[in-house]
Amino acid sequence: MKKFLLLASSSLLFTMPAMAGEITSRITDSVQLTVQGTAIDSTRIGSSYGVSGTNISVTTLGGLTGGSATAPATISAGSYDIGTDEATFNFTESSTIGDTVVTSQTVASGSIASPNLYSDSLTQIAGDADTLAGTLSLNGVPTVTAGGAGTTGIAQRTLEMSVFQ
Repeated sequence: MKKFLLLASSSLLFTMPAMAGEITSRITDSVQLTVQGTAIDSTRIGSSYGVSGTNISVTTLGGLTGGSATAPATISAGSYDIGTDEATFNFTESSTIGDTVVTSQTVASGSIASPNLYSDSLTQIAGDADTLAGTLSLNGVPTVTAGGAGTTGIAQRTLEMSVFQ
């Protein structure tokens, strides 16, 4: 009988749920302030020349000449004539002179006073912090004061409470 009681009581240990108590409380306050910097995105375009037509005779074909690592190409003139007099003709000539290559750029005190810009350029001026400010306070409400152009301010408060029994 003692063996049966011992066996019965030990099996009850495996069927009883484990009790765990946990209390979690988490408060997070944060303020993030950002002022955009100066940026220049400039893409150099190359030179191109194209000619097409119907009922056109070519004496001298035009095109691009010269050009180097630091200078764009130039256009040479072509000479064209109508192939058959009093007949319909179509003629198109187009050209693009590319940008001169910039080999150096001066940056002083973190800004570019006179940027070298290519034909396809986007310039972003620096933000102005002006009155931009953020505060964490004891009453639990973070605040942000607006700044000038090109600024962002984000305040966040996170509360979490968990109770397990």
